[in-house]
Formats: sequence, structure tokens, C-alpha cells
Amino acid sequence: MQPDYPLYQSTAISASEQQKVMRNTWMMLGLTMVPTAIGALIGVETNLLFMAQHPILYTIGMLLVMYGLFTGIAMNRNNSMGVLLLLVATGLLGFMLGPILQVALHMSNGGQLIAMAAGGTGAILITLSTIAMVSKRDFSFLGQFLMVGLVMLILASIANLFFHVPAVSLVISAIAILLFSGYLLYDVSRIVTGGETNYVLATLSIYLDIYNIFVNLLSLLISLSGNDRR
Repeated sequence: MQPDYPLYQSTAISASEQQKVMRNTWMMLGLTMVPTAIGALIGVETNLLFMAQHPILYTIGMLLVMYGLFTGIAMNRNNSMGVLLLLVATGLLGFMLGPILQVALHMSNGGQLIAMAAGGTGAILITLSTIAMVSKRDFSFLGQFLMVGLVMLILASIANLFFHVPAVSLVISAIAILLFSGYLLYDVSRIVTGGETNYVLATLSIYLDIYNIFVNLLSLLISLSGNDRR
């Protein structure tokens, strides 16, 4: 999931301002983990029967809600309301982890799978962030390729909601991990090179990259796991 409106505002800024944006982004990213964890705990304990019975309506409804929140964050990116909306959005996204966490926790090795997905996501974050910050290369050339890939991924995911082909789900998850890893490199690079000057929008972009990598990595691990359910 990536917001499809222009998040990025290209402005020339000094090295000290770039460092400030980066520092504030990582601090805010850490803060967003709090509402995410709370939302996930609530989601795990919630009976999501409606989602199971009407997955397409649930998906469309949540996408509309998230789009509204993303728009609100973009419009209020320079004030405290933007921060508040960001925390609300990450809390809701945490809640949306409920179904996949419920599936994992009903497996005999569910806790291990969640830990592996979280560890893998953290490793990808550290590795790609380090590459972007140390190399200081401009990876903006990836933007168009990533956008095309995102559109194709969304269309494939929507189609699979109707057909429910397990093999296609595996392929979609694998491609999504690669795609959002590319977005992660792209988004961190934009901060390093001064392409993104607002830490609220930078946090939102990197958070969505991490979120999608974790969800698809966990989905892939669940699908590949041979362990029986409890």
C-alpha cells in the first residue's frame, strides 16, 4: 500500500536540514510502532467475521478510509494535526494486521513465523537504509519503474480476490517484498539527497514500505510453512 498522490516536495536544503529531517523521521517512525502494536493487539482479539464473509467490501472500505487519512496527513504535513493523523493511520494499519496475525497464531509455529517476518523486515530496513545513507546515491530513477510495478501488483491482488489461486498469492507476496524493498531504498534516498524535506511525509512513506514488507513476508512464510494448525 502506497498513497497515490504526490507526497514528495522537491526543495533544495542544506546538509544540516537533511540530517534533521532524517533524525526526525527515524524518531517518528519509532513512535508509530506504539499505535501499530496497540492496534495489532486489538485486531488479534477482535472477531473479524465481516471481513471473512465480505473480503472485497472490507478491502475497498479500508482503502477508502486509509486514502482519506493519507490525504489528511499530506494536507497537514506542516502542523501537529499531521502528526496526530499519522498516529491514527498507523494505529488503524496495526488493527488491519489482525487477520493475518490470527492466522499465524493459530499455527503451531505461529510465534516463530511472526518473529521471522519481523526480523527479516528489520534486516531489510537496516541493509537498504545503510546503502542509501552511506552511498548517498540518487535512486530517484527507480520511481517510474516502482510505480508501474505497484499498479500491476494492485491489479493482480484485486484479481486474486476473486479467483483465490494459492500459487498466484505466493508470487504476489514475493513480488511485493521486492517492490516495497525498492520503495524503501527510494524513499530513504530521497531524504538523503534532499528530495523529501518533510519528516511527516517521509515517515509515512517509509512506514508503508516496512508495513508492506512485513505483511507479505509473513504471508509468504505462512504459505510455505508445513506446520499444522493448533
